[in-house]
Amino acid sequence: MTKQQNKIFGTDGVRGRAKIEPVTAETALKLGRAAAHVFKTLESHSRGRGRHKIVIGKDTRLSGYMLENALSSGILSMGVDVLFIGPLPTPGVAYVTRSLRADAGIVITASHNPYDDNGIKFFRADGYKLDDNIENGIEELVFSGAIESIRPTAGEIGKAIRIDDALGRYIEFAKSSFPKKMTLDGIRIVVDCANGAAYKSTPCVLRELGADVIVYGNQPDGTNINLNCGAMHPEVLAKKVLEHRAQIGIAHDGDADRVVLCDENGELLDGDDVLAITGLEMLRQNTLKEKTVVTTVMSNAGFDSVIKAAGGKIIRTGVGDRNVIDEMLRGGFNLGGEQSGHLIFGDHSSTGDGLVAALQILRIMKVKNALLSQLRLCWKRYPQKVTNVRVREKKPFDQMEGILDLVKQAEAEVTPNGGRVLLRYSGTESKARLLIEGSDGAVLDRWSEKICDALRRQVGAENN
Repeated sequence: MTKQQNKIFGTDGVRGRAKIEPVTAETALKLGRAAAHVFKTLESHSRGRGRHKIVIGKDTRLSGYMLENALSSGILSMGVDVLFIGPLPTPGVAYVTRSLRADAGIVITASHNPYDDNGIKFFRADGYKLDDNIENGIEELVFSGAIESIRPTAGEIGKAIRIDDALGRYIEFAKSSFPKKMTLDGIRIVVDCANGAAYKSTPCVLRELGADVIVYGNQPDGTNINLNCGAMHPEVLAKKVLEHRAQIGIAHDGDADRVVLCDENGELLDGDDVLAITGLEMLRQNTLKEKTVVTTVMSNAGFDSVIKAAGGKIIRTGVGDRNVIDEMLRGGFNLGGEQSGHLIFGDHSSTGDGLVAALQILRIMKVKNALLSQLRLCWKRYPQKVTNVRVREKKPFDQMEGILDLVKQAEAEVTPNGGRVLLRYSGTESKARLLIEGSDGAVLDRWSEKICDALRRQVGAENN
């Protein structure tokens, strides 16, 4: 096999259709064994007392039970203990990994994907995602077969322990990101938990802070995660905010590492809105480190404009919250995120946390005594059109007839007015994503249609 064929990890851990490689019990068992060996090798002594320990959390997918048991069997066979924490948001797993002084953390989730997908994400002991070197080491052990010859004796088998207070630990952690003497008294909030991992934590935190909370998407059955609810279907949230006359709506995806907000008028806010509101406030308070916000190439150009006008700086990375976090760590920055709603407040969390992000907006609403519809007026969005095309294969664009020529023609028309064109493949789904930005919406529509039609003709999937 070539090195490319030997890839298990994608842009955000391992992900795919459950029970189809690499998301099978057999591969999960091998990954558990390889990961346990790698983390034991990284540090000869465990961070806590006794044996090395790995935390395993998950979202609410039916296949999570299968993968959880397969991973734990592999880990235990290598003489490493397993700490089960049950359904918890991805940022909760990262926090509990640090809190319990474990040597690594694993969360079983496919984030915003449908229930029949699943995935496996790893965290280091400090709660940050793995770097390429560690992932490559795990992959090499699995594909080379070397892990098969590494077998501790029976006396070195690990133990599995269920941690009953993991949810409570995360709830207290999330509350600590909100000012101690401030409450949410008098604020009515609609929450859509996407029938996912935040179905207990987010409503509990908001209620303990004093809010009047109306909850949807909090009845997971293993198959309804992200189904016509949550951040993937925010129109449902908007309708409920108006129905209940709430001041704000909060929607998560399946693992709650992202958030979409809704103001009292039923208007939706994305990650760019949150970064603009919080970034400008942090600039005013002189708490934005290096006066810099890290975002991705997908972020709206209007966001760059307002931050720069306020004396700040923007650094753009490739798509993916891991790319954002890596840049934040390199530069010592404390605010970053994606338009999709992955938001990293580095003073509080080591990864994207939808609940912590929502709490920062609620804090600003209270401090300014302002409605969310007023806060969002702090910046002006440039016209932008994002189109997804489902594909049957990810054929390089330069190997397709006329695609890059169309992109160049579109760029020639939109870039003179501050616009841009970005065509890429999704790192987690079988989709091509086209972003066109510019001053004239009709021009964006025209070029988007031309480019996407050409993609569909050449690599489009049947269910487009």
